[in-house]
Amino acid sequence: MSLLLFALLGTATAQKDKDSEPTAVLNFLILKEDNGKPVRNAAVIMHPVDPHGKQERGGLELKTDTEGKTSFDGIPYGKLRVQILASGFQTFGEDYDVNQPKMDFTVKLKRPQGQYSIYDNHAGDKSDKRDEKAPPSDPNAKPQ
Repeated sequence: MSLLLFALLGTATAQKDKDSEPTAVLNFLILKEDNGKPVRNAAVIMHPVDPHGKQERGGLELKTDTEGKTSFDGIPYGKLRVQILASGFQTFGEDYDVNQPKMDFTVKLKRPQGQYSIYDNHAGDKSDKRDEKAPPSDPNAKPQ
């Protein structure tokens, strides 16, 4: 019986410590990098990060309004991984140290970049002379 009492007391103490931890208000402003206009309906995803840099379980997802803004009150101090996803933009990700009662973040999202292809001509690349005059290989040719 006393073992159960100690277990419950330990749980209550841990909960009390968690309730007394400082928390912060985080304000996000998400903009387009090319013109500075707000990105509406962007997903702002937050995950706590452990001391070893690993993402912990749990998390929170917010959506930006028409002005590209969103906020949340009650984020515990410590490392926080923030990811921002928006249709038509590159995904943004960064780890932050939440250590103040109020923190403001402005993130400028970039448009997707084209894929790099070895078949395209790139400025500054040395051309490979042997490929310029060689006929395409025949996929049906027998090895010699």
